[in-house]
Amino acid sequence: MRFRRFVLVRDEDETGISGTGVVAEGVQFSTGRCVLAWVTQYPSLGIYNDMDEIRSIHGHDGRTEVSWLDS
Repeated sequence: MRFRRFVLVRDEDETGISGTGVVAEGVQFSTGRCVLAWVTQYPSLGIYNDMDEIRSIHGHDGRTEVSWLDS
């Protein structure tokens, strides 16, 4: 597997902090590890072990979707 890009798209912002729409840009590396760059009012970077971890932490019960930019 090669690295591939994705964005997090949030339909509903339950905390009122990150907003809606594209809230983060990310890369998943060939190892499965991921990096997120938040594009919100409070920009930051996060490193995650895999996509499941991102979905568990930031998925908000399906209100945030991963949209792959690369196939």
